[in-house]
Amino acid sequence: MKRIFAAIAATVIATAAHAQDAAVGTWQTEVDDGAFAHVDVSACGTAVCGTIVRTYQADGTPYQSENIGRQIVIGMAPNGDGTYAGQVFRPSNGKTYVGKMQVQGNALRLQGCVAGGLICASQNWVRVQ
Repeated sequence: MKRIFAAIAATVIATAAHAQDAAVGTWQTEVDDGAFAHVDVSACGTAVCGTIVRTYQADGTPYQSENIGRQIVIGMAPNGDGTYAGQVFRPSNGKTYVGKMQVQGNALRLQGCVAGGLICASQNWVRVQ
């Protein structure tokens, strides 16, 4: 019985920690290949993942992209210091990269890297919600 209560308590504590994760929310990407998106970041297991929920032309006009519903932030595990490690998918070229992410308040810096992290491209996202 004690084990059941301990397991329940651990689950509640883990759930509360994810609810307070600084990365959770909706973020606006930078313009990439003439468009930008809103990405919902939420808990996925012990990490966070982000899915495109809205897309816009560079001028802010909404449009229906085939990428809506696509997960682009994949398994970003928190390192405990505001940084995360996982994978990033770039819809414009269809490639998945080693990902790094850092959250500071309403700013999120996302990097996709190749060559063992030696060559990285980054975007700075802003919190929408």
